[in-house]
Amino acid sequence: MKKIIPILIFTIIASPFFSQSNTVQLTCYSKYAKVFEKRGATNVSDGIYDNVIITIRKGSMADCFYGKVTVKNGNVDFKNMFLKFEDDTYEKLDMKFKYNEKEEETEINVVNGISNVILTADEELVNVLFVKNIKPKKKKYAKAAEPDFDL
Repeated sequence: MKKIIPILIFTIIASPFFSQSNTVQLTCYSKYAKVFEKRGATNVSDGIYDNVIITIRKGSMADCFYGKVTVKNGNVDFKNMFLKFEDDTYEKLDMKFKYNEKEEETEINVVNGISNVILTADEELVNVLFVKNIKPKKKKYAKAAEPDFDL
């Protein structure tokens, strides 16, 4: 009985140290953002892009979808964004945005390949990621082999 009590106390005290730590799971948006931050992106010119990623985030959750957007005057036209189906057809993104309908001058700039945040009426955050504009990986220096000489 005298041995059981110290073992029990040690187990209770030591259990938090051996328990699994809470790891933060990266969302698809944070993974893409990390790549854009590390490599950078080329400027996005005006036109229709059907190879973008549209992210919809709320809290710690994020969903990423392929989509199509129009860029006019360097700004994303948030009223004409489309989500892509698996059969390569598109459907207009039907969300209520917090921007005033009468505001024609609402600008959604693209910085470093990622659009500014578009806020919905449901407090969701929407971004457009121009993945085709990510710069290629930088070249790495060739490392020399370890010396293998007889001394």
